[in-house]
Amino acid sequence: MISNLQLIIQSMSPIIKVVQPSGILDSTKTSQFRQEISELVEGQADWIVIDFKDVTFMDSSGLGALVISLKTVRSAGAELFICSINEQIKMLFELTSMDRVFEIFSSFEELEEKLLKRFSNESGKSKKT
Repeated sequence: MISNLQLIIQSMSPIIKVVQPSGILDSTKTSQFRQEISELVEGQADWIVIDFKDVTFMDSSGLGALVISLKTVRSAGAELFICSINEQIKMLFELTSMDRVFEIFSSFEELEEKLLKRFSNESGKSKKT
């Protein structure tokens, strides 16, 4: 039985949005996934995090949806980050060289640490100006 893709969207701050897909990210789920990302971009998110901790499998359709999402996010001047991918998804990224295109972190905690550092650096710069 294939579980439905469930997207949990959390607000960590006004500028960071987290998407947590679950189950299988394939052609039956990609429209919903792309729509969710588009809504976050329209909602003025500066950084979008896709946390894959609950995704068990992703095929080329899912990867294509990620590439389209990345283009959507970048065209809005925002950034997209990926974390917590499993071995199958990691292999898919590596075989397609998409690991060079996306910023991928091994865990949400690692990503959070980097974003906090970046946020504090950007806040410090704006206070100096």
